[in-house]
Amino acid sequence: MEEQQERVRLPRQGEIMGLVLELLGGDRFRVDCNDGKVRICRIPGKLRKKVWIRPNDTVLVEPWKVQGEKRGDLVWRYTGTQVSWLKKQGYMK
Repeated sequence: MEEQQERVRLPRQGEIMGLVLELLGGDRFRVDCNDGKVRICRIPGKLRKKVWIRPNDTVLVEPWKVQGEKRGDLVWRYTGTQVSWLKKQGYMK
């Protein structure tokens, strides 16, 4: 049986890693971002039905151009294996 290796999506320009603190309802979440800010984030329409987000999930956040200090969009959710790889490689605290 051949082990399949998948690539881990790293943050691109303008994206920040974060940890989901709580669910607010209406596809909105409170996320503690790695830049020290807590943002209220939403799931964009293309991901809404495909991704299930729970508290303590590690996610990628793209801050909005307006109100970027307080709001953002969730663009990716990491699995547990991906989070452990990111920690090993030094991308996360």
